[in-house]
Amino acid sequence: MLLPVGVTEGDVEGMFAAIHAAVADIGAVVVGGLTEVTGVVDRPVVVGQMRGVAEDGRVVSTAGARPGDVVVQDGPVPVEGAAVLVTEATGRLRYLDPEVRWAAAAGMDDPGVSVVDAALAASDLGATAMHDATEGGLASGLHELAAAAGVGLQVDRSAVLWFEPGVEVCKALGADPWAVLASGALLATFAAHDAAAAVDELARRGHAVAAVGTVEVGRGVRDLEERPVPWPDRDEVARLLSR
Repeated sequence: MLLPVGVTEGDVEGMFAAIHAAVADIGAVVVGGLTEVTGVVDRPVVVGQMRGVAEDGRVVSTAGARPGDVVVQDGPVPVEGAAVLVTEATGRLRYLDPEVRWAAAAGMDDPGVSVVDAALAASDLGATAMHDATEGGLASGLHELAAAAGVGLQVDRSAVLWFEPGVEVCKALGADPWAVLASGALLATFAAHDAAAAVDELARRGHAVAAVGTVEVGRGVRDLEERPVPWPDRDEVARLLSR
């Protein structure tokens, strides 16, 4: 944790209380780390690493996708990116419907950005690979999944789950929602004979979930019309906020 000069003891206690509450929600503990006050930051910067033990010895890696598998999206996009943009680019969104701005900012809590429940459920249901889409958006997440497994993906654009307030923020700013920070969305692959049952069960548990594509022999990501889905050079949030 890197803290700016001028931070108070109360500030630090509040941040650690929030961290402990968050990890308690998922049954984890804070082991330790470095906390430092430094002039190189002007706001708190917190970096963490999660480690755990797979009790049954089974680990679902990003590299496990196999040709013939079905690609499933759990959680809409873009959630975190929209919240960041609506907070940091307020001046450029003054003409956007206030209710849309509010819903985008509230997306960090509803639908939220944790994929813990989704990942645990997908693992239990037999996922062959999993990957959380983050920087670079859904497009980057799909490409990273494909590259890790050495396969290609064919995606049905019409099946993608969109966070509508986030899409509206993107439209207002001229951002490509495919390339906007997508924390909160999990990409998982399932064998073809398991996929429909897995999607149904995830939906039964209250997840926003859809089968969005298939794994095939090859490289890269394309849609049903054989058009490539570009791998973004840069996340749209970083591009917009660097102006």
